[in-house]
Amino acid sequence: MRIEGKKRYALLQAARDSDYVKKVYGGYLNVFVAAFGEEGERWDLFRVVDGEFPSMNELHNYDGFVVSGSPYDAYGDDPWILELCFLLQTLDAMQQKVLGICFGHQVLCRAFGGKVGKAYSGWDIGLRKVKIVKHFSPCSFLDGMDEFPPALSIIECHQDEVWEVPLGAEVIAFSDKTGVEMFTIGDNILGIQGHPEYTKDILNNLIDRLLTNDAIEKGFAEDARLKLQVAEPDRKCWERICRAFLKGKWNQWPTYSFDN
Repeated sequence: MRIEGKKRYALLQAARDSDYVKKVYGGYLNVFVAAFGEEGERWDLFRVVDGEFPSMNELHNYDGFVVSGSPYDAYGDDPWILELCFLLQTLDAMQQKVLGICFGHQVLCRAFGGKVGKAYSGWDIGLRKVKIVKHFSPCSFLDGMDEFPPALSIIECHQDEVWEVPLGAEVIAFSDKTGVEMFTIGDNILGIQGHPEYTKDILNNLIDRLLTNDAIEKGFAEDARLKLQVAEPDRKCWERICRAFLKGKWNQWPTYSFDN
């Protein structure tokens, strides 16, 4: 049962904690809470990748849900992915807020009838400038959008992408690499292809693991690392966007500088 006045959120974790993240951060839950959480909130972890799901009769006790990234394909037919799609449809019917990150962004798209598949241009790893669409149907959580810069840098690590958004969805950001970097459905669904929660060290460790598994080539990895050395993601702004979505309107949050 929800404690009066205490916000409660759930992380639907679609990836297993890496050894590095467990050692340095104590698990991905702590990474997400550090990025999106506030003092006094309760964050619950459900490892959906291992079949751990919230009880249907508890869903109304939450103020919002976050779906993490994953090494799995959002278009796959693993039982837990199909169960996750059903859960997302249920949450939408309840008008619950759901924020999807990377795989989460893609599986939201799939759950609501969009199309997801391998990126036509291959892996995207490193920093990417995401261009914000200035003219779209207003979302209440982005009131005050006029103060946005024309583009924001975000950490990316994906080889799949949204091909086609669901009916009723609106694309609100894109890049020169990916056509759908962000989309919304009403005021309760937000998908972000990049990783607003990632730090540079988390991505560098992930690059190491991808190299070890021969998933990417050495030259590609070196180029991604170089870009990380010479520029910074706009983490404060991305955190502000995600918190504003999960917790209230944009103009309730203090103004951050957008300079790197």
